[in-house]
Amino acid sequence: MSKRFLCLYTFRQSERKFSLSYGGNAPVLVRVVPIWHSTCISRVMASRRFTEQLYFSLAVALSRFAFRSHALYDLDSVNFALGMTRFDPRTHQPHPPGYFLYITLGRMVNSVVHDANLALVLLSIVASCGTVVLVYQLALDWYGVPEARFASLIFLFSPLGWFHGTVALTYGVEAFFSALVGYLCWQIEEGRFRHILEAAIVLGLSAGVRPSSLLLLAPILVYSARRTSGKLRAIGGVALVVTVLAWAAPMLLAAGGIRVYLDALLSLWRLVPGRDTIFNSSPGTSIARAVTVAFIVLLLFGSACLALPSAIRTSDPSSGKKWRFTIVWISPALCFYVFIFLKFVNSGYLLLLIAPGCLWLGRGLAEWFLEGKGSRRTKMAVIAAGALVNASVYLASPFYCSYRSVRGFEAELAEVVSTTRRLGAPANTLIIGFDSHFLGYRHAGYYLPDYRTVEFPQVELTEGTRTFTMQNGDTTLGAGVSAVGVTRFLLFPLPAGDAASSDYIKSVEKLLPAKDLNVVHLGMHDYVSGPVSDLVLLFPASEAAGKGVYPPLHPDSPDVNRREHFAISAR
Repeated sequence: MSKRFLCLYTFRQSERKFSLSYGGNAPVLVRVVPIWHSTCISRVMASRRFTEQLYFSLAVALSRFAFRSHALYDLDSVNFALGMTRFDPRTHQPHPPGYFLYITLGRMVNSVVHDANLALVLLSIVASCGTVVLVYQLALDWYGVPEARFASLIFLFSPLGWFHGTVALTYGVEAFFSALVGYLCWQIEEGRFRHILEAAIVLGLSAGVRPSSLLLLAPILVYSARRTSGKLRAIGGVALVVTVLAWAAPMLLAAGGIRVYLDALLSLWRLVPGRDTIFNSSPGTSIARAVTVAFIVLLLFGSACLALPSAIRTSDPSSGKKWRFTIVWISPALCFYVFIFLKFVNSGYLLLLIAPGCLWLGRGLAEWFLEGKGSRRTKMAVIAAGALVNASVYLASPFYCSYRSVRGFEAELAEVVSTTRRLGAPANTLIIGFDSHFLGYRHAGYYLPDYRTVEFPQVELTEGTRTFTMQNGDTTLGAGVSAVGVTRFLLFPLPAGDAASSDYIKSVEKLLPAKDLNVVHLGMHDYVSGPVSDLVLLFPASEAAGKGVYPPLHPDSPDVNRREHFAISAR
């Protein structure tokens, strides 16, 4: 029996009951009829909205799970997996600032699935499902059902959103927390002040997943709480502090103490945003970052960006309030990405903004569909074409954030790992890997755990020049390289077909005597090896130790793929 029929049946029964009671003259029915009618309609509509949210969530889950990654795709992904085994931000397990709650959640899931990559990917999928539900609900609160449907469709087919729902990175989870904080803050903005406690707790939890969320999302909480009483603001502030301390205290304990933690954090701060901000770099660097932001936004929303003009044009009297709320929501992040730190390889940062973007673009798309020129059939065809374009960008584009690139990387990683094992035994071979997001020393050390793997170049930390060494799934920091028991080193190949990677390896080869090197070409890569006696030429502090793999985004900015890409507050 459908809910609509059940409501009608219940109403008819009540009508008959009252009619019999009052002998056909039922003055109560004057009041009962509209009440029952309104209640039944509300229940039917609520049920329909819940069903639609369920369908969108299911579509997100299936699309992400079907195209999920099967290996740790990014350098950061490996750091997270290592952190699940032993938490130590000093050795970048994971890199500072630690992502303590994310690692904790990953451990919980991994205890069931026993696969670090799958555990973290499942977190991304679940978070993506939650995000689409929140996007639907907030669009429904702002506008109505058509806008909620289109906003959810935009999220479902977002090329960048799709990618980050399939890999072991934190950005999809951060998108969920951004949407949830935004939803709760809007409730406060609408006068439902009791939500300030929930919003403060959620913001504190989001900082445990990605500490940058506290910096970038706190302004929207402060803004929405401006009309609440001083008592409520105090309760919210205390709740936020207590929530942060609840995860920060055990994190500092696991990290070896506050001094060890802050030293690791400071080392990265000096290397990353502290060296490349608007205050100490050329204006061209910020302009280049602004262009990068614009391009990432195109990847984030794809063909839905065409709805922006329609979204901006509005006669909605409440649009000013929503625009102000949105600006406070997105401005801190945009300012940070433009003026402090952003690399294209970190494009997931922009997922913090996906929820508000979907809301406005969904509104523009709905307005065009309902009021624009053209037949309904034509508009449906245009929407289908736009969805197909976005799906094609995700599936087949050459960018690192496509399904094609993920599958290519996984095949290349399997080939390199297999070939490395054929070229040298763990007992007498030292692997030298590079500070690269893809096929770097982290992938070498993680997928060849029985080999000793060292990172080139060495890094400058607060404690001095240090070398990252991996073996048996763990990382240590040392002043030099231990070559005890090994006779030869092998340079772990960088991605094939990349000119910058090829040039970088050649620059490393030039540091070594050509007569000592042995080069073997297998598959898509050259495998370069040499005697361990030459290691002294690579690992003392030298000019070569300061160079990264990829060219800079702008001549005045640091190399893209050095350890500098680990932004402290941006990550």
